[in-house]
Amino acid sequence: MFGMVRPCGHRLGDRFRAQWLAHLCGLCLAIRGDHGQLARVVTNYDGLLISVLTEAQAERPADGRRTAGPCPLRGMRTASVAHGEGARLAAAVSLVLASAKVRDHVADRDGLLGRRPVAAVARRVAADWGRAGARSGAAVGFDTGILVDAVDRQLAVEALAGPGTPLLTVTEPTETATAAAFAHTAVLAGRPSNAAPLAEAGRLFGRLAHLLDAVEDRAADAAAGAWNPLAATGTPLPEARRLADDALHGIRLALRDAEFADGGLAHLLLVHELGRSVDRAFGTLPACSAHGPEPKAPPEKRDLLAGCGMFALLCCSCQMCCAEEYEGPWSRKKREGCCRDCDCDCPCEGCDGCDGCDCCCPCDGC
Repeated sequence: MFGMVRPCGHRLGDRFRAQWLAHLCGLCLAIRGDHGQLARVVTNYDGLLISVLTEAQAERPADGRRTAGPCPLRGMRTASVAHGEGARLAAAVSLVLASAKVRDHVADRDGLLGRRPVAAVARRVAADWGRAGARSGAAVGFDTGILVDAVDRQLAVEALAGPGTPLLTVTEPTETATAAAFAHTAVLAGRPSNAAPLAEAGRLFGRLAHLLDAVEDRAADAAAGAWNPLAATGTPLPEARRLADDALHGIRLALRDAEFADGGLAHLLLVHELGRSVDRAFGTLPACSAHGPEPKAPPEKRDLLAGCGMFALLCCSCQMCCAEEYEGPWSRKKREGCCRDCDCDCPCEGCDGCDGCDCCCPCDGC
């Protein structure tokens, strides 16, 4: 599993934890249902936000749920999971962006992808994912060409970037892609007035995704001689943090301008947990009492094929579901089993989207 917004179960509380898992499982099953078992490796924490936002705007959110059969990642239990257009849009976005990422790794000849036979297989897989994502997107009225164009422009922007280039010039293609995906949730939910504020929230989310990835990878990129936006543009960490905090504030304001039927989970993930992601990336996140201090220097990542093998092992052994802690298959960062118990003391437990709550929220007006 990968992504910026990866909440710990004890902070979600029972209600939001159940909702979050419903969207996570729904995304995974939507990918499998339309595109096969192998494609499930692109399931990610950030992609499920598309499904969350779609349901949060729906007048009858229960219509977007179904009962799924037993799964090893849920300890062979059935579960109520999200399905429908929101999950399919999330699957389409995840597949197209994963396809572009694989193509990028092949072009850079990363790890085993520097070998021609492996690169040929990876190109074929990436092409299949791209076509599959396009089909799923078209089925829900979303043109994934916007995402493909953004990825292609990203390569050109990076090639031209140098010292003095504004960092936001480099993040613009990612911002454009995520803005389009967030805005389309308003179309699916039948709330066209939400398209503009959610596009703004998506644009700033894309900015954060690019910024935090650059911050977390800068040491590894420097050691490997790889391209990094901060190093290439000469942007110091304090400036990157300022841009990240501005983006967080902008997302809060944009969400206030949108109309939700039940925005509790969306608020918790895009306000509270996203703020924690920023603190985590910049090394300012307070240690959780259950898990001790978090590592600041990320371990060396696995390449694509090694990560896929480790993903299969973690799935078959149920570690991703039931383990207290396990190592991410690609990032090698510490992850928490999504169904493990945690008895941490958290003031946000039971917070219903901070409606009238005065104990847990850093944002104004809570």
